[in-house]
Amino acid sequence: MSIIIKTESEINKMRIAGRLAAEVLEMIEPYVIPGVTTNELDKICHDYIVDVQKAIPAPLNYHGFPKSICTSINQQVCHGIPSEKKLKSGDIVNIDITVIKDEYHGDTSKMFCVGEVSPHAKRLIKVTREAMFLGIEQVKPSATLGDIGHAVQKYAEANRYSVVREFCGHGIGKNFHEDPHVLHYGKAGEGEVLESGMILTIEPMINIGKRHVKVLADGWTAVTKDRTLSAQWEHTILVTPGGYDILTLRQEEM
Repeated sequence: MSIIIKTESEINKMRIAGRLAAEVLEMIEPYVIPGVTTNELDKICHDYIVDVQKAIPAPLNYHGFPKSICTSINQQVCHGIPSEKKLKSGDIVNIDITVIKDEYHGDTSKMFCVGEVSPHAKRLIKVTREAMFLGIEQVKPSATLGDIGHAVQKYAEANRYSVVREFCGHGIGKNFHEDPHVLHYGKAGEGEVLESGMILTIEPMINIGKRHVKVLADGWTAVTKDRTLSAQWEHTILVTPGGYDILTLRQEEM
């Protein structure tokens, strides 16, 4: 699959899908409290996407994924499957939302703190978010994918964290995952050159400990091998003639 440059009509549909994905994260926030199960969060999001937004939760049945959202807790890096596990005070959880509206995808994720969270967990969440935005700020025509990865890696490692390499951002549009692969590490000036009309996700996964991960027996949930905390944030980004536009911004970020 080659990189797909989006038309104005496609970009408008992506804006709508991106806004809907952001709204799901805004809607679910009050429910992320001690004692709630991730299955309950999944059902609330599923019903909201289907019944209110009249959209489709993209993860459900995607290559066999059994739920409508991903919930990755503490040492879970990504692709955590909602379950009957209850969240407890001190947990950190990434909720990853992808919706399909009029055939186009909006993809975003956010870290949530459950009850009172430790200072080192809060710092990891903060630095990971800042690393994502440093990557986003590299986006413009004639920049390269390596510029994005380098900015994320440099900042994460300057804060003595590590960048997960097994998972990456991606092009997105009518397909959930399109070219290019957007690595969150690399060298400035290397890789594909960005063009206006490209749409991609930037979604760094940053670990307190070592970068190495493993996938559990469920075939989906990735965890840190050393069981240390991991954090992730994600936005869907449009390359514009003058730079970038974040299609999944939440009200709190405007």
